[in-house]
Amino acid sequence: MTSKYSQFDRSRLRLQPLSERRHDLEIGHWMKLDDTPPAFEHPALAEIAARWSAAQHSGAARVLMMGAHLLRGGVNRHLIDLLERETLSVIAMNGAGIIHDYELARIGATTESVARYIQSGEFGLWRETGILNDWIQDAARSGEGLGEHVGRRLAESDFPYKDLSVLAAAWRKGIPVTIHAGLGYDILHEHPNFDGGALGAASYRDFLIFARVVEGMEGGVLLSFGSAIMAPEVFLKALAMARNVAHQEGRQIRRFTTAVFDIVPIRGDVHRELPKTDAGYYFRPHKTLLVRTVADGGDSLYVEGPHRATLPALWRHLLERL
Repeated sequence: MTSKYSQFDRSRLRLQPLSERRHDLEIGHWMKLDDTPPAFEHPALAEIAARWSAAQHSGAARVLMMGAHLLRGGVNRHLIDLLERETLSVIAMNGAGIIHDYELARIGATTESVARYIQSGEFGLWRETGILNDWIQDAARSGEGLGEHVGRRLAESDFPYKDLSVLAAAWRKGIPVTIHAGLGYDILHEHPNFDGGALGAASYRDFLIFARVVEGMEGGVLLSFGSAIMAPEVFLKALAMARNVAHQEGRQIRRFTTAVFDIVPIRGDVHRELPKTDAGYYFRPHKTLLVRTVADGGDSLYVEGPHRATLPALWRHLLERL
């Protein structure tokens, strides 16, 4: 049986080459490790670094979850350095993350003006970016995770800027990058060659990879950079699964640290939920990552500031510990 409703015919779409797109972010935006980042300091950074170091020494999970804006912040080299030092157990990102990582590796630029291209109907419809849809289908068929497959393809590519690819670096080090995609969210989903079933299969495989890492959260640390929905929601479900199994095995996953990095001001005590009458209640990183998931023995910290400043600042603290 087929749907009784009319569907959009994607064969009518006109795709254009990336060479014709104006990019908001060019290669010079990405910092080198010896560049001077924006000045930033916060009393929680030293504590986060200390707990991260302790988790690494004990073998507990060190989880970094991120929105794609972290890549757009120009801090890829700092993330790659942490991967090369094997300080991370997993990086989790949304579907936009692989797009920015791929475009940057391929052409040394990424990010288009929504305001410019939505008016002309060109937004997101770029030919080379759509090749990722073929890779997604290959990932689903291969049995690899989505982040794993894209990372391998980028590492094996001849793209001129692949040294800036977080996914390629993670694949080389054998550290999973898990992609948690939603249907209809990303520009890839506009393209005629997009296969929703393949994305679902490959991205769900990544969720199971992520949940397996979360089984090691006792004594661990989770960092969330700029993810208002994906990080709190995905971690919540993975933690429930991990705790379900742990309880059956006579273990507990209670004592771990979560740290949220964002630009949203949080009123009042970050360790308490705001009332539902307050709009801040619906900022999920607060109620989910800073309160609910650590309520029975964990701890949480909040760092307010732009990613281009906060991640390099944390990186410096971590290097002092490592």
